[in-house]
Amino acid sequence: MARAMGGGIVGCDVGGTFTDLIYIETDPTGGGAGAVRIAKAPTTLDNQAFGVLHALDSAGADAAAIDALVHGTTTTTNAVLERKLAKTGLITTAGFRDVLELGRRTRPHSYGLKGAFRPLIPRELRLEVPERLDADGEVVTPLDEAAVRRAVEALMAAGCEALVIHFLHAYKNPAHERRAAEIAAELWPNRYITQGHALLSEYREYERGVTAAVNASVQPILERYIARLADELAGRGYAKDLLVMQGNGGVVSGRIVAETAVNTVMSGPASGVMAAAYTGAAAGVDTLITFDMGGTSCDVGLIRDGAPQVSNELEIEYAMPVHVPMVDVHTIGAGGGSIAAIDEGGLLRVGPESAGATPGPICYGRGGTEPTITDANLALGRLDPDALLAVDNPVSLWDVREAIGARIGRPLGLDWEQAAAAILRIADDKMAGAVRMVSLSRGHDPRDFALFPFGGAGPLHAASIARELGVPRLLIPARPGVTNALGCVVADLRHDYVNTLNEPMGTVDMAEVRAVLEEQIAQGRETIAREGAAVEAVRVLHSADMQFVGQSHLLSVPVSGPDVSRETLQQAFEAAYWARFEVSLPEIKANLVNLHTAVIGKRPPVDLSNLIDEPRADSLDGARTGMRPVWFAGAGWVETPLYARGKLATGFTIAGPAIVEQLDTTIVIEPDMTASVDAMGNLDVRIGGAA
Repeated sequence: MARAMGGGIVGCDVGGTFTDLIYIETDPTGGGAGAVRIAKAPTTLDNQAFGVLHALDSAGADAAAIDALVHGTTTTTNAVLERKLAKTGLITTAGFRDVLELGRRTRPHSYGLKGAFRPLIPRELRLEVPERLDADGEVVTPLDEAAVRRAVEALMAAGCEALVIHFLHAYKNPAHERRAAEIAAELWPNRYITQGHALLSEYREYERGVTAAVNASVQPILERYIARLADELAGRGYAKDLLVMQGNGGVVSGRIVAETAVNTVMSGPASGVMAAAYTGAAAGVDTLITFDMGGTSCDVGLIRDGAPQVSNELEIEYAMPVHVPMVDVHTIGAGGGSIAAIDEGGLLRVGPESAGATPGPICYGRGGTEPTITDANLALGRLDPDALLAVDNPVSLWDVREAIGARIGRPLGLDWEQAAAAILRIADDKMAGAVRMVSLSRGHDPRDFALFPFGGAGPLHAASIARELGVPRLLIPARPGVTNALGCVVADLRHDYVNTLNEPMGTVDMAEVRAVLEEQIAQGRETIAREGAAVEAVRVLHSADMQFVGQSHLLSVPVSGPDVSRETLQQAFEAAYWARFEVSLPEIKANLVNLHTAVIGKRPPVDLSNLIDEPRADSLDGARTGMRPVWFAGAGWVETPLYARGKLATGFTIAGPAIVEQLDTTIVIEPDMTASVDAMGNLDVRIGGAA
C-alpha cells in the first residue's frame, strides 16, 4: 500500500498456510472506527516472525504508530504435534517415574491391540527422589534435598534445557515442590523450571504431569520466538507491549507468556470463537454455534449467553491431555483441501487426509490429482472458475470435472455431477456430526442457536449444515476469512485458576472454599497488574466442578462469588444435572471437586462497523456482478445471481438462491433462504422451513 496508516490496533493470527492480519486504524476525528486494512502473507514456518512482519508491510502499518498488537501463534501447538521440543527432564516422587507413560487405561484405536505412544519426556530423563505426601497433603516421607541436587545435576549433564518438578499430591500441599524448585534454581542455568502445582492445582497426577511436561518442553521455544518478534517490532519503532493470544480466549503480555506457555496451545481456534462472541453480542445474537472451516480442518464451538464454553480437559492427541482451561473447540479433519477417495470397502470417504497447499486441490494447478472438497465446490458452480483458476498452471473446469468423474464417479457408477454432489454431501454430514458433538451430545438443541460460519470455506457449507440440523439462522461476519485475526483484536486479558478440594458438600469447609476463591482472585489481579496492559475494568467469573458422590464424570456450575453458600452450590449442581440428563437424584449428595476462577481484564471496546470500508451500491442491482449456473441439493442446476459483498449496503435483502463473493470467502445462499445486511456488514440469513 502506498499510504502508511496511523495509530490503531492490529490483530495477527498465524495459520498453517497464511498469516492473517487486520488493522483497525484510529479515527482521527474520534467518530468511531477508522480505516480497516486486511492482509494475508504466506506463513514462514521456519520463523513465524517474518510472516508477521510481511503482513504488517502488506497492510501499510507504521509499527511506531500502532497502539496495540495482539498475536495468535501456532508455535506451541506445532511444536507439540511435530515433537520439535526442548529437551526436558523430570524430577518426581520415588516409584512414580512411569506415571507419564502408563497414563490411563485407554488405547489409540477402539479395536485392535496395537498402537504407539511416546511420552514427551523419555524414561532416562525421568528421575526419582525420596519424598511422599498422602492424599490429604500430610508428609509421609520428608523431601531428600541431597537427592534433588543430584537429580538436577544429572539432568543438566544430560543436556536438558527445561525441568519439571512433579510430586504426588502436590496440589494438596505444594511445600515439597516449592522447596525442590528453590534447590533447582540454585543450579539450573536458566529459568525454565515448571512446578506441576503452579500450573494446575488439580488432582489426577497423570494429567497434571502431562500438562507440566508440555509447558516445560515448549517454554524455551515460545520465549525465543516471542523475543525475536518483539525485537524485530522494536527495531521498527513499536514501543508498546506485545500481547499474545491464549487458548482460554484471553490475551497475555508477551513479557510473561512463557511462564505458562502451555496456555497458548490452541490459541488459533480460541481467537475465532472470541471474535464470534464479540460480533454476536454487537449484533444482538448471544447464542451461537461457531463453525470455522479452513483448508485442512473444521473447528466447532459453542457460545451461550454471550460466553464461549470453556473446558479444562483438552486432549491434543492420544495420551496427551492438557488440563488447563481452554475454549472448548471440537476439531475434525474436514477442510477445503480434504481428499475424497473410495476406501477398501467401496465406500466414499472425505478426509481426514488433506491435499494441503502443495500440491493442493486439482484446481490449484500445482500437481494435485486427488479430488477435494474445493474441487467439488468448483465443479458445481459454487466457486468462481476465473478467480480460483488464476494460478501459474491453470487447470480447466472440464479437467476438474473429468477427474472427479474418473476417480469417484466411475467406481460408484455415478457421473461427475453426482460424484461431486456426493462429495459435498459426505463432507457436510461429517461436519454436521461435529456440530452435534458440541450441541446435542451435551444437552443443547441446535435449533436454539444461530450458526456463525467463518474461515475461507465456512460460508460455503454453512447453509447446507444448518438445514441438516434445523438451525434457523446464520450470522455471517463481514470478514469471515480473517475472523481469527479479528478475535485477537477484541480479546480481553484473561487468567484462569483451578484448585482441587474433592470433598462431599455435606462436609466441605465453606471457609476453605471462600479462601481458595479469594486467593485465586488475588493472583489474577496481581498478574494483570504485572502485565501493565491498558484495561478498563476487571471482571471475575467463578465456577465449580461437581459430581454426585460415587460418579466419575464432572459438571461445571456457576458460582456467584467467594461467599456462596453450601445450599446454593447443591441446588446449582442439581439444576445443572437436570438440564443435562433430566434426572433428579435428591437422595444423593454432591461432591465438590474443583474450584475455578477466571480473572478478566476488559480491554477498550472495538468498533466493528467499518470492517467493510468499500463504496456501497445504491441498490441491490448495483451490487450484482453477474449470473452463473449453480447446483443445489433438491433443485439441481439453477441460474444464480452473483453479488459483491463489499457493495452490499445496510438493509439490502437478498432472496436465495444467490452467491455472495468477497476476497476472503464465497457465501452460498440456498433457495428458500433470505439474507439481509445489518449495520456492521454481517449477513443475517434466515432459513425457510427451519424449526
